[in-house]
Amino acid sequence: MRSAKDFFRPLAVGAPEPLREIPARPSRAIHFFDPSNPKMAAKIPDMVGRVDVLLGNLEDAIKADNKVAAREGLVKIASETDFGPTQLWTRINALDSPWVLDDLTTLVPAIGHKLDVIMVPKVQGAEDIQYVDRLLAQLEAKAGLERPILVHAILETARGVANVEEICGASPRMQGLSLGPADLAADRRMKTTRVGGGHPGYLVRQDPPLNELGVAQIEAQRSTFQQDLWHYTIARMVDACAMHGIYPYYGPFGDIADVVACEDQFRNAFLLGCVGTWSLHPKQIAIANRVFSPSVEDVKHARRVVEAMGDGTGAVMLDGKMEDDASLKQCLVMVELAEQLAAIDPELKQQYDAIQLEGEEA
Repeated sequence: MRSAKDFFRPLAVGAPEPLREIPARPSRAIHFFDPSNPKMAAKIPDMVGRVDVLLGNLEDAIKADNKVAAREGLVKIASETDFGPTQLWTRINALDSPWVLDDLTTLVPAIGHKLDVIMVPKVQGAEDIQYVDRLLAQLEAKAGLERPILVHAILETARGVANVEEICGASPRMQGLSLGPADLAADRRMKTTRVGGGHPGYLVRQDPPLNELGVAQIEAQRSTFQQDLWHYTIARMVDACAMHGIYPYYGPFGDIADVVACEDQFRNAFLLGCVGTWSLHPKQIAIANRVFSPSVEDVKHARRVVEAMGDGTGAVMLDGKMEDDASLKQCLVMVELAEQLAAIDPELKQQYDAIQLEGEEA
């Protein structure tokens, strides 16, 4: 048994102190790029500041023959790029792969001072996080790093989902979780080949109308409503992350061309509590930035509630609706997020500041 007092002590002599609270840094879009692709690599400097997170991918989307090139490419890109407000993440290879050890022993000494988060795929349980935790501490100590690299887990297996609470609490390094729908669907033996999103066969149907005798007309035309295959998993992931003070993310939406369905899926995740999503194509960045930023109308209402509630006790009536302490807590989440985004997004800052000025003039 590990004492609670030991949880925030370094796991290696000379390693940096673990964080006691994971910083709430905006990460609306985690944009994946292939570091072994020269065309993608050339675009990275221009994307700094336009996307919250740039992630150098080393795992499944990279062919086996390109694994070393991707790893070396990421070192080169990180060494030559000033990322400014944009976070740099990487997704390493699976823990049972022949490449993961070289991923960690190469990246941490070379660019560990620039890496914010390491994303670990196919996490099954706390033991996977604890293995990475100890190894990172040893590598950080050897490299003389002054801050710990955080860890992000992908839920891609049924066992991972079943163990989601213990995964979230496995290490002070845990930054968050992402849904990995394609691998999870395969592991669960789900009958879908889509990467994220709903499915037309997963639906509910309107009850049959009754005739004049009260008999159900089964064969009558009835409306159907497509359902979300991932609602349960996202909700469980959000609860586990909230419980441990870390952050939940929607994963990939594979149909790049269907920007309408992509936006719908991202918005569902945002409303359920996710703070961001993956971007597989530049067009998805704009969608994620828009969806995972509170609307001007929502921020305006939230600020009105905060102002009206005063010390946060009691209840007030605004526009015919009752607002109380629970409403205040909801609105404070919205206001805090707006302030964080305004600090890194000039366009949003202008929009949110306009609300503030409008309120002062009123």
